[in-house]
Amino acid sequence: MRKDKSNKVNTVTKSLRLSLVVGLLVCWLSQLALASNIIKGSAGSFLKMKPIVNFNSPWAMTFIDSSRLLVTSKTGKLWLVFKNGKKLEVSGIPKVKFGGQGGLGDIILHPNFKFNKLIYLSFVEQIGFYNRRGAVVVRAELDLSEEPKLLSSQRIWNQIPKTFGSGHFSHRLTFGQKESAHQGKLFITSGDRQIQTPAQSWHTNLGKIIRLNDDGTVPLDNPFQDKGELAKTFWTLGHRNVLGIAFDKHGHLWAHEMGPRDGDELNLIIGGENYGWPLVSEGNHYDGTAIPNHESRPEFYPPKAFWIPTI
Repeated sequence: MRKDKSNKVNTVTKSLRLSLVVGLLVCWLSQLALASNIIKGSAGSFLKMKPIVNFNSPWAMTFIDSSRLLVTSKTGKLWLVFKNGKKLEVSGIPKVKFGGQGGLGDIILHPNFKFNKLIYLSFVEQIGFYNRRGAVVVRAELDLSEEPKLLSSQRIWNQIPKTFGSGHFSHRLTFGQKESAHQGKLFITSGDRQIQTPAQSWHTNLGKIIRLNDDGTVPLDNPFQDKGELAKTFWTLGHRNVLGIAFDKHGHLWAHEMGPRDGDELNLIIGGENYGWPLVSEGNHYDGTAIPNHESRPEFYPPKAFWIPTI
């Protein structure tokens, strides 16, 4: 694995490792309930867990406050969960197509949620006679009454075009930080849907990271203003399947991208850059066919870290 030695990358890499551990712990909750509730790390450390509640295919979560959080299940259910283990199903969820890597996806709060009660959901829908699929992002008002529900749901983004298959939707969400150039801006990851070539196309939003205003309109300071109306929504291009995206405390945007056969990447996301997929990669195709690496094409922005073999 090649690494950037800067403190920024080291900090984010540690955060990703912690995220991996947390993800594994979520998957292991049911086993923990039957075992000792203690997990021993490879370096000799221990984590003691107390199971609170179980889920079927959980995918994402976000905290409302110190005692409540929202959890999505890929199968199409959204849950309001309390610290004491109580969980309530939230009604008003759009129709979700569950299967493969798709279903009900990410969930985040509007930066001013305390006042406007708006949340953002990503999910996969299926349309048409030929069962094409694609990711969608909606925003809605969250009613936190005794029977929680979504109100006034509004579609603000969708993958173009809808395609066959059930992989590489990505559909991760994050908001820019307050008092920054990205304040109030929504970032959406859009996978290449395992087609590869759309990641370099200006005529499809697959294989891109998208930047929008909180209502779905297009910011005038997005970088690709002369490449067509769809491209005005792009922040970066040349991505495969971005499954993690977050700002660090310094306001830098980072993304974790699933490579092909090896070559998972940690990328510093800079507006206007092209990250090279599928023309370059640190991994190879699943059939063993070699892909040129980033060093062979310096016009593409290289990853700050990558993993061979894949973790």
